[in-house]
Amino acid sequence: MKLDAIKFGLASAYAVSIVWIVCSLLVLLLPSMSMNMGGYMMHADLSGMDWHMGLAGFLFGLFLWAFSAGIFASLMAAIYNRLI
Repeated sequence: MKLDAIKFGLASAYAVSIVWIVCSLLVLLLPSMSMNMGGYMMHADLSGMDWHMGLAGFLFGLFLWAFSAGIFASLMAAIYNRLI
């Protein structure tokens, strides 16, 4: 079964956008817990750091993550289609 690279890329971009929005809401509502979780995920002590999230940073990050995920997933689908 071949994958439609464009649709797969768009689906990935949408999925990453949803995750970005949920993550940003967690940072906004529960900054301390989010910092601890981030530290655990990166095996680092982030206790001396602080979150700085404005609207511009939220939107820029949303665009960059969605765009990157879409391009990566499209490339992955194209390679998959060539391999089958």
